[in-house]
Amino acid sequence: MDTPMSTLFEGYSERRGAAYDEMFDADTLRPPYERLQTSLNDLTIPDLAARVEALQASYLDQGVTFDIGGEERAFPLDILPRVIEMDTWSPIERGVQQRVKALEAFLADVYDAGQVFADGVIPRRVIVTSSHYHRQAAGVRPPNGVRVHVSGIDLVRDDQGEFRVLEDNVRVPSGVSYVMTNRRAISAALPEPFAEHRIRPVAAYPQRLLAALRASAPAGVPDPTVVVLTPGVYNGAYFEHALLARTMGVELVEGRDLECRRGRVMMRTTQGLAQVHVIYRRVDDEFIDPVHFRADSMLGCPGVIDAARAGNVTIANAIGNGVADDKLVYTYMPDLIRYYLGEEPVLKNVDTWRVGDAEAREEVLDRLDELVLKPVDGSGGKGIVIGPRASAAELVELRTKILADPRSWIAQPVVQLSTVPTYVDGRFGPRHVDLRPFAVNDGQRVWVLPGGLTRVALAEGELIVNSSRGGGSKDTWVLAGSGHVTRRTDTEPEAPTGPSAAPQSAGPAMSGPDDAQEQQQQQQQGAAQC
Repeated sequence: MDTPMSTLFEGYSERRGAAYDEMFDADTLRPPYERLQTSLNDLTIPDLAARVEALQASYLDQGVTFDIGGEERAFPLDILPRVIEMDTWSPIERGVQQRVKALEAFLADVYDAGQVFADGVIPRRVIVTSSHYHRQAAGVRPPNGVRVHVSGIDLVRDDQGEFRVLEDNVRVPSGVSYVMTNRRAISAALPEPFAEHRIRPVAAYPQRLLAALRASAPAGVPDPTVVVLTPGVYNGAYFEHALLARTMGVELVEGRDLECRRGRVMMRTTQGLAQVHVIYRRVDDEFIDPVHFRADSMLGCPGVIDAARAGNVTIANAIGNGVADDKLVYTYMPDLIRYYLGEEPVLKNVDTWRVGDAEAREEVLDRLDELVLKPVDGSGGKGIVIGPRASAAELVELRTKILADPRSWIAQPVVQLSTVPTYVDGRFGPRHVDLRPFAVNDGQRVWVLPGGLTRVALAEGELIVNSSRGGGSKDTWVLAGSGHVTRRTDTEPEAPTGPSAAPQSAGPAMSGPDDAQEQQQQQQQGAAQC
């Protein structure tokens, strides 16, 4: 007789530690997982192993891969979904919407009147010293007032089970392709549990995004041409760029496919030049226009900033948004929400010290071995130092860096990210997770994709979940409430195929080419930095 799958959870509670576990309260199953656990108990260990193997094979076949030491591997997708009840999801949705609205108001103010400085809410020096503040964006007013067309707000669940904002991503947020492909893969791998739950669908994302992009087109354009601008096939997120272009039904272009003529952006086609009205760019600010930024960039289009300033093309997300991603600006977000919206934050920040402030710096330097230190312009987990796990030499080096440039650092307590059972080495063990809900702003409404991307640290005890640090992901099920209608006919988008599809070697989190010059040209905030 086959051993039941429930035995794979034996000893789970002893390995959990102090973190809030989303499936178990001590040894008691939490309500969102009761039906899922019942369904899973009908499986045997060989059944589960076969489904895990099929899951990995499907990602290899689709090119959803990443590169480790030259070896192509399937991007890690755990077979056990993360389940969130509607009562838990609703405040997350409201909090993300609130945050995006405040960020929109803040960016509009920063690049125009600057009233927030005059009113003393945030010092001007915080903004002008940010590496992502670009004067080239000053005075550029988007046609429908939207700068944050797409956002990814990273959340963590602390040891009390409360969701808190860890950071904002409103430059070129990536990872939504995982949300769509994860859903399609898990619905095939676990058809029985999937059918037994009322899960809010995610397949509408490309249509929501396309509608928002079309709504942002210059005035007087009834049928705007939208394109997705990619750095190219060597980029870590090229799979996502191709998937979004395909599912939206728009062209995927590189900088060499575009040119500016008389203040307008034109796309080369087999029928000649065609005007482009909206560019959903997946190229960083510094590479998008060699006239205004890096003169050696071959990734963008010369003159595109001038075309945007003239109101002839919309760049989504807007140039200069990165100043809102600065982790020092993050510390002011509660005050910015109160200032612009007159509301209390729905989602709290993680407690944070501004190391640039003398009093806070003194305390942080005394407690380096207790805190997490983060560079304010870092991404993908790069540069983070977790004090309790750092060596004496690393702490000495960190102290030197802080004293040399205190503005570039923030400090936070070690947050025990919540855990969810994850299938590793033939059994389920607790692994830390975060959550990146994606929001789309069409100028009338901020729509939040139900669930978003759950990233999971696959190494036991690891707190950094980024794929560049060996992390994987989970499908995130938001259960529909009693008044919400779900459509079982809703199908998830397939991976792109044909000429615009990413080759297997260009899947998420792929490493770039070895040549240093080519690597520089193909840099981006790709999935490796998710």
